[in-house]
Amino acid sequence: MRPQRGNRPIKTLERVISKAGLGSRSEARSWIGAGRVRVNGKVVQTPDHWVDLERDRVTLDDKPVGESKKVYLLLYKPAGYLTTYRDPQNRPTVYDLVRDAGQWLAPVGRLDQDTSGLLIMTNDTRLIEKIANPEHEIPKTYLVKASTLLSDEQIGQLRAGVVLEDGPTRAAVVKRVRDSAKYSFIEITIREGRNRQVRRMLEAVGSKVLKLVRVGIGELRIGELKIGKYRELAAAELAKIR
Repeated sequence: MRPQRGNRPIKTLERVISKAGLGSRSEARSWIGAGRVRVNGKVVQTPDHWVDLERDRVTLDDKPVGESKKVYLLLYKPAGYLTTYRDPQNRPTVYDLVRDAGQWLAPVGRLDQDTSGLLIMTNDTRLIEKIANPEHEIPKTYLVKASTLLSDEQIGQLRAGVVLEDGPTRAAVVKRVRDSAKYSFIEITIREGRNRQVRRMLEAVGSKVLKLVRVGIGELRIGELKIGKYRELAAAELAKIR
């Protein structure tokens, strides 16, 4: 349980800095350890130090730390990009695509390296927690190119739920988009957020994913956004996901 002072919740120092949109929590820990952060005028080098923003004054390099303007971006992530801040192998990440956003942003959920599609980037940690939390059951929709032609029986199994190593999946909405000579193209909507779930679901019915694109989160859609580009979410779109 998060500590409170009276009726006011308090946060750790590293979280105060990251929530202000100044950097990642690992960067915040580094700055704190380097003695660049003060609380009420005193240097604090403990990232887990508790702070009450209604009473305490936090500075980084002698500049006040406060809540930044909330930014909400919709990014069309290309395949081949990691949803992480840094990569030891220097592979491209989604942060390479939003460098000019002017704020520290975090991805809402993750897309694996081989998956493209819709990714929200924001500094609104409450929204991140809401969408990423499986208890809220926010639907995510994907377009899938299967490695085989899928029978009606296989699609029925995907709809009903399949058994994975970490337990059975919930029922999904699955539509056959079209079939080519060798491959089926389907749209699948799930309300869970397990690691590589759609890929594992296809494997559970005897096929594999050749291409995976996330096209929707709730009522949000990529629309005409070009791959590798981003745009700000409109107020009406933001209201829908909230």
